[in-house]
Amino acid sequence: MPRRNAFDSLKASVLCRRDAPVTSAKEVIGWWESRRIPFNLMVGTAGILTSIIVGVVGLGSSILFGSDFGLPNPPLFALFGVVIYGIMANICYTGGWMAELVVRRIWPHEADRFATLSFFTGLAFSILLTLAPGIVFGAGGIFGLLAHLVRIFHGQ
Repeated sequence: MPRRNAFDSLKASVLCRRDAPVTSAKEVIGWWESRRIPFNLMVGTAGILTSIIVGVVGLGSSILFGSDFGLPNPPLFALFGVVIYGIMANICYTGGWMAELVVRRIWPHEADRFATLSFFTGLAFSILLTLAPGIVFGAGGIFGLLAHLVRIFHGQ
C-alpha cells in the first residue's frame, strides 16, 4: 500500500469530506461554518510558526549583523498586519460557502464535489501562503548567515 503524504491524509479526513449530500442553503452554510474553527486553528498554527521564524531571523540578524532584515519599524505594525491577514483569510473563507451556493444553483450535481475540493484546496493554499514568509525569511536568514561566515573566514 502506498504511503500517504500529509495532503492525502488531510483530503481523506472527515474535515474535508462530505459523506451525506447537502440539500439546502442552511446545510451548506452549516457545513462550512462547522469547519471554520479547525481552518483558523490550522492556518493560525502556520502563522505562529511563521512569526517565530521571522522573529528569530529578525532578532538574529539584528544581534549578529546590526541589520533589521526587513522587519517593520515599529514592530507593532507587524501585529496590525497579522490581524488584517486573519480578517482577510476569514472573508475569503466565507467566499467558499458563497461560491458553493452559486455552484449549487448552476450545477447542482457537482456542488458537493465542488465544496469538498474547494475546502481542501483553500485550506492547503491558506496554510502554504501563511508559511511562505517564514520560508522566505528562514532561507534569507540562513543564506545571510552563510555569507557572513564566508566573509569572516576569508578575512573581509
